[in-house]
Amino acid sequence: MPQLFAAIFTFHPSKETPMLCILNKGLDPYFNQATEEYLLKNFKENIFMLWQNDYTIVVGKHQNTLAEINVEHVKEKGIRVVRRLTGGGAVYHDLGNLNYTFIMGFGEEGATVDFKKYNQPIIDVLAQLGVAATFSGRNDILIDDQKFSGNAEHIYHQKQRVLHHGTLLYASEIQDISDALNVNPLKFEGKARKSVQSRVTNISTHLKEDIGVAKFGERVMQHITHLYPDAVPYELTDADKKAIQKLADEKYSQWEWNYGYSPKYGLKKGVKTPGGFIEAHLNVEKGRITELEIFGDFFVNKDLEPLVQALIGREHEEGKLLEALKELKSSEYFNTISEEDLVQVFF
Repeated sequence: MPQLFAAIFTFHPSKETPMLCILNKGLDPYFNQATEEYLLKNFKENIFMLWQNDYTIVVGKHQNTLAEINVEHVKEKGIRVVRRLTGGGAVYHDLGNLNYTFIMGFGEEGATVDFKKYNQPIIDVLAQLGVAATFSGRNDILIDDQKFSGNAEHIYHQKQRVLHHGTLLYASEIQDISDALNVNPLKFEGKARKSVQSRVTNISTHLKEDIGVAKFGERVMQHITHLYPDAVPYELTDADKKAIQKLADEKYSQWEWNYGYSPKYGLKKGVKTPGGFIEAHLNVEKGRITELEIFGDFFVNKDLEPLVQALIGREHEEGKLLEALKELKSSEYFNTISEEDLVQVFF
């Protein structure tokens, strides 16, 4: 997106806590999720931020990541996956999608989840552009009963602040959204919440004139500065960026957060290999295999029990499991089933 602030802001000094308006131009999802947490926990000012991720799936804090994504598609397309601080369902981001974040103090009166408060500015902007949007009553914004915005909130009681963020599908590739999140609902069993695929739409298809995602972002930012007269632009300092990058490196880019944080789940899968059909039943807790059984019509060269026991406690991550299978020389246990064939049955 181009520079917005020069055209939008007139500086209004305020004795009150200002609303800091941030145009985060980075596209890295790990950095962007870390930015939200950093701003939430280290600033006292109210904050509004616009930002984008490039080809990313963002899963809700309490979701089972592997149950929400199409693993094969994500791997093939190089789509990054990151867990956020807030609950709710998994969403797909590309450069046709614009994200917005409010971080606000709530004072002594306490806080409850209030999606409508933060959705209304978006509804107002669309009304200015001749588009009638409505709040769904839960956490979505709709145009003609089609979803274009999903929202989530996190209440940070320690500092009496709330983080609200939402997606704005302006000109996203709808088929990519379906492909990235298209998972067989019978594949995973467990307590994890599954995303419900809703009918979605792009804002651009409802406009009389497609103004582009950047111009749409300008309209949103301009409306926020109108709503909050004490709004001032803020650019992340070098110190901010250094601290955010550290958080991104140590948390948001790590398997332990993005996959290992998933709730307990079970997986059953079968694959056909050159050595026959093989099926695995496994339970995973805190990202590690806790129980494992292997079935099939394959032939073995030696008893599988030592291999099965050696896999208990391993991280349920494809690359690391493949390393483990090679270390354990699993191909010596099976007749004509390589480590590369075997690892596919675990995902």
